[in-house]
Amino acid sequence: MVVLVGPAGSGKTTWATEHLPEHVVSSDDLRRLVGEADNDLRASADAFAVLDDVVARRLRRKLTTVIDSLGTDPARRETWRRMAADQGIACIAVVFDVPAAQLRRQNGDRAKRVPDDVIRRQLAEWASVLAAVRAEPFDAVHDAEVAALVPRSMTTRAKSAPVAQVATSAPDGTTAPDARRLTFGLQIPQFTWPGGPTEMGERLRSIAVRAEAAGCGSLWVMDHFRQIPMMGPAWADMLESWTTLAHLAACTSTLRLGTLVTGITYRNVAHLAKIVATLDVLSGGRADCGIGLGWFEEEHRAWGWPFPDRSARYAVLEDALQLLPRMWGPGGKRFDGAVLSVADTSCYPRPLQARVPIMVGGSGERRTLALVAQYADACNLFGEPDVVAHKVRVLHEHCARFGRDPAEISVSHLSTVLVGDDPAHVRVLVDSTRPPKVSAERHTRAVNAGTIEQHVARVARYREAGVDSVIVSLPNVADDGAVERFGRVISACAS
Repeated sequence: MVVLVGPAGSGKTTWATEHLPEHVVSSDDLRRLVGEADNDLRASADAFAVLDDVVARRLRRKLTTVIDSLGTDPARRETWRRMAADQGIACIAVVFDVPAAQLRRQNGDRAKRVPDDVIRRQLAEWASVLAAVRAEPFDAVHDAEVAALVPRSMTTRAKSAPVAQVATSAPDGTTAPDARRLTFGLQIPQFTWPGGPTEMGERLRSIAVRAEAAGCGSLWVMDHFRQIPMMGPAWADMLESWTTLAHLAACTSTLRLGTLVTGITYRNVAHLAKIVATLDVLSGGRADCGIGLGWFEEEHRAWGWPFPDRSARYAVLEDALQLLPRMWGPGGKRFDGAVLSVADTSCYPRPLQARVPIMVGGSGERRTLALVAQYADACNLFGEPDVVAHKVRVLHEHCARFGRDPAEISVSHLSTVLVGDDPAHVRVLVDSTRPPKVSAERHTRAVNAGTIEQHVARVARYREAGVDSVIVSLPNVADDGAVERFGRVISACAS
């Protein structure tokens, strides 16, 4: 929510119309609606009652809302801040600190001039109004020219959470004593690119090479055999995950390679162990194994795979978390778990890493994070910073219950981001990437569109929440400059 604050004639309506025309709720317009004209002061009480009702209804729908009124009444500002806070939405003030001479000139150019005595009174009070606004608990206070439309994760303050100092994984699988540094990864969930399958291999190679040069430490693909509904139609191009990672291993030298995440129902678990071990050997020790319950029932039905109930899938997942390290270790002893049995666990050549890191996808607090605390090396979380901070606290509680040092577990966060050079460029990218029939505002939120500076601030909030690995997918990843702009975010976070 954006609250415009400034004397009459300071340019608030012009600014709102230019920057966010679809999101403005205007007190003047509502006076015209409930009274005789937009300057019918007798209709002010009714106009503001309607304004507050409209604002409340928009906020419940999580819609960006710009309040175009004087904004000089502290009680009204407090009411609007409270309404935004109740819906978990950032409330930002945009102030119009216009010199008195300019304000009078702009008022003189209006079709309906504000009386001079009203302008004099507002100017006399303006210094104290401005000081009060800057002291009030808005999420941010901007001068008019620096405000921008950004998703909530880039504007709200993350609730503080204890952040463990965690150790860095060395190439041999041991842990180094220094604090875990922040790392970045790129996920590629879509392959419907210009040129189609004929150019797909070369384009994928180019993206990976550019990601490596931009400072990404890891590259991830989904483990699906047809496109998932959130990303496109079932017939959209989708590459098999582990084959794709083998291709990427051959054209990169430092990127860690993994799936976000392999469904535990898709493959025999011992066979999965062999696939991962092979990738680790051929990549020079760069494999990560992401696994999860599997959720896409339609995909299972389409290809004839059984889709057990959730409890049964959890049982397989827990066995797999114990079987996989056994397969990658020396010897070939039998494994008998709750539901999985393997007569011979030998797997040669063994991975080059002493322990291939296992990431568990999902953030269920009762079972999934408990399995992470017992067996895994990493977890991947979703959501806003306050949600992630809560999940990290739950994970630490499970660690305490199982006697596990939370410093041994990496916490990653996956989201879609769109990175622009400046607010105008962000708007161009939003318009060029948004699907048909999806509003610019909704798409902005969905892809976390923002400038490089805003993404740096967003990363800081996730870091505060306990994240040490930021993984993103770029909706325009195949476009020139997209990966490189994210690289500028990485560089800025490292400086």
